[in-house]
Amino acid sequence: MSSIDGLGTDSGQSLTHLVSGIVTDTQELMKQQWQLLRHEVREDVRKTKEASAALVLGAALVAAGSLLLCHLLVYFVSWLMPTWPLWVCFGIVGLPIVLVGIALLFAAFNKLKSLNPLPDESAQALKENVRWITKPK
Repeated sequence: MSSIDGLGTDSGQSLTHLVSGIVTDTQELMKQQWQLLRHEVREDVRKTKEASAALVLGAALVAAGSLLLCHLLVYFVSWLMPTWPLWVCFGIVGLPIVLVGIALLFAAFNKLKSLNPLPDESAQALKENVRWITKPK
């Protein structure tokens, strides 16, 4: 009779086994999603470090080269206009360079602000699984 109506001990054991399997699978899924989230965060942090290092190195090289070129241009303007004081020549060369530098720094900071260190898809999937586990339908 237990095999026909499904209410015997075999059914109770298989139901317990089924629920246990679901819990185990859910735990494994949560663990895998947590590992995926950690991996994506590490990857984003690595990319941010690489971008920042390149930005700093590039800015340092541009600054050193710009300093040399600025002196070259200042003395060139002074050579072209020997009656002008040297400080005027420095102002003529320095002001446009400073303005371009400010624009480039502004663009770089805006780009860094747009980076998202948390992966949206993995975090959303993890939230849905936690919600499903804590409040099943």
